[in-house]
Amino acid sequence: MVVSDLKQTSPERYRICFEDGSEIRSTLSAIAEMRVAKGKDFDDEQIEKLKSISFRSLTLEKAIELVSYRQMSAKELFDKLRHKGIDEETAEYCAVKLVEMGIIDEERYASSLAAHYSGKGYGAGKIRAEFSRRGIPRDLWDDALNDLPQSDDKLDHLIRSKLSDPSDRNQIRKVSASLYRRGYSWNEIRSALERCSMDMDVTEPEEF
Repeated sequence: MVVSDLKQTSPERYRICFEDGSEIRSTLSAIAEMRVAKGKDFDDEQIEKLKSISFRSLTLEKAIELVSYRQMSAKELFDKLRHKGIDEETAEYCAVKLVEMGIIDEERYASSLAAHYSGKGYGAGKIRAEFSRRGIPRDLWDDALNDLPQSDDKLDHLIRSKLSDPSDRNQIRKVSASLYRRGYSWNEIRSALERCSMDMDVTEPEEF
């Protein structure tokens, strides 16, 4: 098929028009890669390749747009693209490409998540759960958590703010269970209770 026209629809997007009346939505980068020009003749195999490259390029632009709204991991981007109906190979290509381009920075994202949840009073257990849920690579977890300030003062403050009667053993148990659900370990909770002069044997429940 012979290219009859190239119509620019936005700074980076084009419609490639053919003499038979068909069109392919494409991008400037795809057009450059395939050396598309008015009057050029493409055989069927070249047309399929042009369609594939154009679709991949358009999807990559969409992926960049998605990541511009908020930080995300490569896995989150992959899942979002798949949810939008993008095939697995193209979604994987976009996720890997954005990491290579530095647009997705999972180390920075992990540090940001750790600081966010720590600032909200959550412990390391909750933060690790968020890392897992969001697909942050495990080799980044420890460094992100080690960059956080010590949580002793924050945990002590949480205990004092939640306990209306420090002598109420039942209330102490409930507060301890609440802190455990927020991601603090039982050792951290026991140590905090001791620092707050609440000598209490906190029994770890099987589940909440």
